[in-house]
Parts: sequence; structure tokens; C-alpha cells
Amino acid sequence: MATLPYTSSFFLLCLLQTVILAYSQSFIGVNYGQVADNLPPPSATANLLQSTAIQKVRLYGADPAIIKALANTGIGIVIGAANGDIPTLASDPNFAKNWISSNVLPFYPSSTIILITVGNEVMTSGDQGLMTQLLPAMQNVQNALNAASLGGKIKVSTVHSMAVLKQSEPPSSGSFDPSFGDLMKGLLEFNKATGSPFTINPYPYFAYRSDPRPETLAFCLFQPNAGRVDTNTNIKYMNMFDAQVDAVRAALNAMDSKDVEIVVAETGWPYKGDGNEVGASVENAKAYNGNLIQHLRSMVGTPLMPGKSVDTYLFALYDEDLKPGPGSERAFGLFKPDLSMTYDVGLSKSSQSPATPTTPTTPTSSTKPKTGGAWCVPNADVSDAQLQTNLDYACGQGIDCRPVEPGGACFEPNTIRSHAAYAMNLLYQTAGRNPWNCEFSQTATLSSTNPSYDGCTYPSEST
Repeated sequence: MATLPYTSSFFLLCLLQTVILAYSQSFIGVNYGQVADNLPPPSATANLLQSTAIQKVRLYGADPAIIKALANTGIGIVIGAANGDIPTLASDPNFAKNWISSNVLPFYPSSTIILITVGNEVMTSGDQGLMTQLLPAMQNVQNALNAASLGGKIKVSTVHSMAVLKQSEPPSSGSFDPSFGDLMKGLLEFNKATGSPFTINPYPYFAYRSDPRPETLAFCLFQPNAGRVDTNTNIKYMNMFDAQVDAVRAALNAMDSKDVEIVVAETGWPYKGDGNEVGASVENAKAYNGNLIQHLRSMVGTPLMPGKSVDTYLFALYDEDLKPGPGSERAFGLFKPDLSMTYDVGLSKSSQSPATPTTPTTPTSSTKPKTGGAWCVPNADVSDAQLQTNLDYACGQGIDCRPVEPGGACFEPNTIRSHAAYAMNLLYQTAGRNPWNCEFSQTATLSSTNPSYDGCTYPSEST
């Protein structure tokens, strides 16, 4: 006889785990760009970060004021050597030693510098000279760290764009552009030898811009969708982030670099843009970043890297009002210069439940789920196809769907509606019990009627 795992003690454990995770989410970081003239002082930013669940900050340079402001906060710091420094770093070991002496030694270990990125998206810059100098520059920085007895404590890497991949669909066929040849092989050998990560910039936003269909938007925003099957592995991917990261994993595996860890150096979604920039909106930005954070917190991982969340740096802490390019380039900030939130994605320590919509647009009052209920259930007129989509989505978010599998306490009646109802309610209960957690593209509602039956108990707030 199957035993229901959903007891009050189980939910207490989940609650405790959620609270613990909120204060120790080492996998959640943020990018702190400075191409702006209106940023708050570093001390105010340090205080802001300490009020959030953000545990790591990536700088594009090595601003001493910021590094110093983050001292004794426990926040991990990534600092960067600019592309323009690469030729000298590569040719002059003393320059590398001086760089470490100026940008690391005065601050470490009070300021927790964890990674130095040498260059940004160099391999896809088209500058052959810079590309060939990248590895020697990284080696000289590493040697300078070793000389300062910091080689095992601070890692060295470089940041890549997704364009280093020649193929990424399906994810299992992920492979690097062969034109990089020995250069990429050398970089990966460095990663393996030093234990440093392969850092990548996946942006589902750009994938959507190149394929602006509603189903693509839902796939990119971690919203209910039909999923995409990798025909080589039969794995069904439910979101673009996992698909992009796993494509990088497959490419690394194909280059005999299975042990090289992946770090997501940048990912984000703009909350506004120019008139011709499809998908740039507050609702979509809130959905992407909020759902990504929930996905990382679930620790479900990706299909090729299950049970572990990749270190992910959200882009970005603030808008950078001096950045050139389209309007979206200046609209990625999670916080405003006055330190208020641009929109809430659940990063504040004082509020663990993000106001994250599950649909691309904010529902009107007539389409919001009813309030006051305790259980999330599908509407009566929802098709089996949509219910299957909701079931796949809910179970893909890291909840325990074993009760609706064969032999589970809620497997009978063996119908899509019954299985979807259980999974949808479980996701609602574990995601924060907010009305927007029971939307499922406006196919669900909150009910005060307990749908539990026989040996099948639907969790609720009082369970």
C-alpha cells in the first residue's frame, strides 16, 4: 500500500528548507555593470545586496570602491580584466603580477573574490589576435595568483557567448564551432587543469526575438507549454534555459570536458524596449527572472545535470543608462538607482514569494482566479491537451509527482484531468500560494472544496 508523503511534517520540512535556501542560495548571483551616471554609492549597493538572497556579484572590471564596500559581507565577487588588457597580460608576466597586486591583494580575503574573468566574449569577437592571446593571458594571471599563494582559492576563466556553439538544437547535439579548433581545446584544457568553470551567457530572450511565436515565449518564460523533445535522447525540455545550458554541457562532454563545471555569467530579460523590440515588457521580465529563480531554488537542475543548480548571475543589478544600442540595452535592471525594485522576483529576504505571473500579460480582474480558496483546481472546460501541458509543466518544476504515477496513492482514477489537478495544486501549494501560482494560462481557479478522495490527499495550507 502506497504511503502519502504529504504530511504536516513534510510541509514543515519544506518550509524550513525554503527558508534555509533563501539565506544560503550560493547559486544566485547578479551582474553589476557601471555604464551609467546615476548609480548609488557602493556602500548603499552593499547594503541592498545584503537585504537580498543574492550571494554573488559579477563586476566587469575591478572597481576598488565596490570591492572594498563588499568586504566582510560574505558575498562572492567576480572581477574582470578587460579585453583591452589581454595583449599585455599575455606578453608580460610582470603586468599580470601587478594586476593581481593592484586588484586582488589589497582586498582579499576580507572581500571574497572567487573568480577572475579574463575578457568578455573574446572567442566570438572576430579579433584573431585577441583570440590567440586569450589563453596566454589567462595562464599569466593564474601564475600570478599561484605566486601569491591564491591559486587554489581564486579561479581564472573567460566569458563566452552562446555563439561559440555551432549547433545547439537538439541540446544533446550541442557542439562548439570547429573553426575555434585548438584555441577552444586549449581553453578547456586550462579549465580542467585549474578546476575553473566554463562561463557562458545564455539569453532565452534573444531566442524568442528570433522566433516570436506564443509557444516560444511560453517555453522561454518557464510557463506552461507543450515542451520540446530531444529526438536523440527522448528528453522533453520544458524551458529554453535548460535546453541552452544542456547544449553547452553536451558540447563540453564531446570535448572530453565532462568534469568542467558550467557557470551562467549572464542571463536576463529587458522590461522595456523600443517599439520594434518584441517581448520586452515588465510582465515578461518578471516572469522570466522570477520563474528562473524558482527553478534554481527547486534544485531540480537540468536534464543532463539533475539535482544541482548551476551558478547563475542575473543581468543586471541596475539599468545602465549610458549603454549604446536599442532601448532594451538600458532596461535590464532589477533595481532602480533609488534602490527600489523595478519589479519583484522574490529576491528580498523579507519576502520569499515573488510576484511572478505565469502568463505573459497581467490578467484582468475577470480572469484572475477566485480568492479565498485553499486548493488550485483546473477549470471545468479545459481540454485534455491543455491539462497535459499543465501536468508536464508542474512536474517539470521539481515537485514530487510520484503520487500520480502507477502505484501512487493518487494514480486512480487514471485520467489526465485527475493527474493534472493533483500536480497543479501541489505546485500552487509549494510555490507560495499566491493567486498567480494558480493561473496556468487562465485554465485554473482556487476552490474552497477539498478535492481529496479515498487515500489521495491534496495538500493545502492546513495540511
